[in-house]
Amino acid sequence: MKKRILILTASFGEGHNAAAKGIRDGLNRVALERTEVELRDLFAEAYGPINELVRRSYLGLVNFAPRAWGSVYRWLDRKNDFDKEFERFFRLKDHFTALLDRFQPDVVICTFPAYLNLLREIEGANGDRVRPSKSVVVVTHSITINAAWYRCAADYFLVANEQSASVLRAVGVAPEKIKVFGFPVSPKFAEFAGSNRVLPSNNCDRRVLYMIHAATGRAPDVVRRLATLGVDLTVTIGRADKLRPAIEAAADGAAKIVGWTDELPRMLFESHLLIGKAGGATVQETIAAGCPMIINQ
Repeated sequence: MKKRILILTASFGEGHNAAAKGIRDGLNRVALERTEVELRDLFAEAYGPINELVRRSYLGLVNFAPRAWGSVYRWLDRKNDFDKEFERFFRLKDHFTALLDRFQPDVVICTFPAYLNLLREIEGANGDRVRPSKSVVVVTHSITINAAWYRCAADYFLVANEQSASVLRAVGVAPEKIKVFGFPVSPKFAEFAGSNRVLPSNNCDRRVLYMIHAATGRAPDVVRRLATLGVDLTVTIGRADKLRPAIEAAADGAAKIVGWTDELPRMLFESHLLIGKAGGATVQETIAAGCPMIINQ
C-alpha cells in the first residue's frame, strides 16, 4: 500500500514553494511506486484574492521597509499563542479538514509553519473522520529561525545545517526530533552534479547570471552597468513581465533576457557567477550548483 504524503506550502516568499516542490519532485524520483504525494497551498485556496493582497503586502514590507518587517519579525518571535491565533482562520480550517478527510495522509510535511498549529486541533476534533498522521516541519530559514517554526507539536523538524539545529536545541526542541538533512533543492541539481564548468579564458567567456527579485527599482541600472563589462550576461525577470522593456533597453542587446523558467539548475551550473538576493532557497540552490554568488539587495 502506498504511503500518502501531504505537502503544505504558502507563497509568502519563494523559499517555501521551492522546498515543497523539491520534496515532491524528490519523492517522485526515488519512491514513485511507493508513495502518493499531494502538494497544496491552502492559504491561496481558502482566501484567494485576499491571500494575494496579503502576500504582496508581505513582500513589499520585506523588500521596501525592512526595518518595519524587523519589528513584525521580533513580535512574532515573542509570541507563545500561535494555536489560539490560528483558531480564527475558519475558512483555512474548513479547507484543511476537508483535505485531511479525503486524502487521509500518513505524513504531513509543512514548509510553512502555520499549518501544524491547526493540524492537531483538527485531528482531535474530527477523530471519526481524520486519522492521526506523522507531522514534519521543513524549516526553510537558516541560522536565524523565528519561533513560529518550532512552537508547534511536530514529530520532526528538518533543518538545513548544524547551526540551525543548534538554534532549535537551544530553545528546548528535543534533539531526537531534529534532523539535519540540508535544504530540499530540486533533484534536477543532481543531474548536473559533477559536470565540468569550464573556466573562462577571457572576459567575454565569463557567464554571469543576474536574477532580479521583488525589489526591481535599481535593476535597469545594474543591468546597464553589467552590460558594459563585456561578459556573457543572462538576466532573469521571473514573472515581472512589465519590467522587460526597461531591462531590454538597459541591456541594449548585450544580455539574454529570460522570464519565468524551470531551467534554473542548468543555468546555475552553466554560470560562473550569480548576482541576486540572499533568499534562503536561492542561496541553497547556488550552493548545490557550486556557483559563486554576489549578494545584491
